[in-house]
Amino acid sequence: MKDPIRFVRKGILDALDGNVQLDSVDVPVYGRVPSNASFPYIRIYSVETNEIDNNRDSFNTEVITRIEVNTRFDSDTGGELDCNIITDKIAQIVRTRSGGYVDLGSNGFKIYTSEIESISYVEDDMIDKTYFRSIMELSNRVFQQ
Repeated sequence: MKDPIRFVRKGILDALDGNVQLDSVDVPVYGRVPSNASFPYIRIYSVETNEIDNNRDSFNTEVITRIEVNTRFDSDTGGELDCNIITDKIAQIVRTRSGGYVDLGSNGFKIYTSEIESISYVEDDMIDKTYFRSIMELSNRVFQQ
């Protein structure tokens, strides 16, 4: 069995990069957030791979990926609306039916289901800024071709 987690993460990053805008401006997408990143931004990272649906003819896995939206405002301005809008746009891209799954064929894998397990929202009030985050857990079921 091969681990498809890096291919799923890259596929999601490629699907979102340049396709999520806020006020007609692209929201940057990162695997690793650079120290000079500006807000808002999207971060994608791998969580786990689990072997599932075992049978004698194929290897099937569930790949869990997290997609975080990060926004920031001065403490007395802004709100979570921008975070909600960006999260909604991401959900529309990653939560599709079979015709829109991330294509992993060149890596020897195929996604056969994709679902959002959860979306959590977090607000952190700091002295100078308020941070709003959404954390989306995306489950992709993958079989090795």
